[in-house]
Amino acid sequence: MSTLKKPDLSDPQLRAKLAKGMGHNYYGEPAWPNDLLYVFPVVMMGTLALCVGLAVLDPAMVGEPADPFATPLEILPEWYFWPVFQILRTVPNKLLGIVAMASIPLGLMLVPFIENVNKFQNPFRRPVATAVFLFGTAVTLWLGIGATLPIDISLTLGLF
Repeated sequence: MSTLKKPDLSDPQLRAKLAKGMGHNYYGEPAWPNDLLYVFPVVMMGTLALCVGLAVLDPAMVGEPADPFATPLEILPEWYFWPVFQILRTVPNKLLGIVAMASIPLGLMLVPFIENVNKFQNPFRRPVATAVFLFGTAVTLWLGIGATLPIDISLTLGLF
């Protein structure tokens, strides 16, 4: 249990600060020793106990040993590399595939210059950035799903 100083809500200065929307840092609760000495070590030990408990109760299994003479038929990278793998797999020229992959971050860096309304956070008031995000998400999902399919139906996802 940590030691916490309860705020005096009858104090007019505190009530004025709270009325302005100021949070708990303004009513005099120090970080030392309350948070740093009592709360932080409990959180760290709880996190360590959780990790050790999960490692003991559900250990990660080691896979079968690697066989350098047996290559699997379909080699897939980790799931987060599937769209990139699909680009390299379907573009006939590998240099063109690398240029296509490099153009993605370069194109994303151009979006703020195309749509120079950085004061708005509402996506409906930033139509270019919203359209680029939605199109990019759709293309990434399309490429990622296509990477799991055979090469002859990977671009159409077997739909048509």
